[in-house]
Amino acid sequence: MKKVLIFSGAGLSAQSGIRTFRDSDGLWEEYDVMKVCSTEGWEADRNLVTRFYNARRLDLESKSPNPAHYAIARLEERFGDRIWNLTQNVDDMLERAGCKNVIHLHGTLRDLRCESCGHVWDIGYKEQRDEEMCPECGDYSIRHNVVMFGEAAPAYRFIQRAIEESGLFVAIGTSGQVIDIVSIASEFNHSILVNPNREMYVTMFGSHERYIDEYFETFLQKKAGEAAEEFEKMVCDFLSE
Repeated sequence: MKKVLIFSGAGLSAQSGIRTFRDSDGLWEEYDVMKVCSTEGWEADRNLVTRFYNARRLDLESKSPNPAHYAIARLEERFGDRIWNLTQNVDDMLERAGCKNVIHLHGTLRDLRCESCGHVWDIGYKEQRDEEMCPECGDYSIRHNVVMFGEAAPAYRFIQRAIEESGLFVAIGTSGQVIDIVSIASEFNHSILVNPNREMYVTMFGSHERYIDEYFETFLQKKAGEAAEEFEKMVCDFLSE
């Protein structure tokens, strides 16, 4: 049975007004990333990191899904478990568009996690309180549920399985600098990249002399929302063959 791996990054939600770290006015420029997004920063100043994620959570409440989120939701509704829906995003735009089976590779912004028992629970768009207590074990060692630099990302275990089960790879709104989408695309005969800009292929070993889109069968050089109808049709055609 044919399946499709849809893999999304920050560009998927950019048109919903959710700023990306790489924007000119993005979060990278307002914060020292290693202070708010790393295990070292967390241990050094937990209050600062908590305030950072509280602000992001509150900001998320006013945002709405864009056409790309809804396109993925329609594909999931039509084809069910033939769609692997993996995202690097920690927002809830896919869920709010109607998706039911989203795998968040880097965690979830609306959730908190107990450091003692590992219990995860949804607090919506509220701030994490100073006296926040785990509803499962009663401990007060509570943190955000977003994966930080310097710690493992348990959901990465799904990537290889999704690759092995899928015949089409669709990468939307990701530069490939966190997870190497070129190496994933090389596993497929059929692949689609959706990105408004051409990005050089950069790895931990340095920059290559080719653009990422050159490794894909099809390149839609558009913002995710603008390409929604096109990539939705391509996925439908592939799964209907």
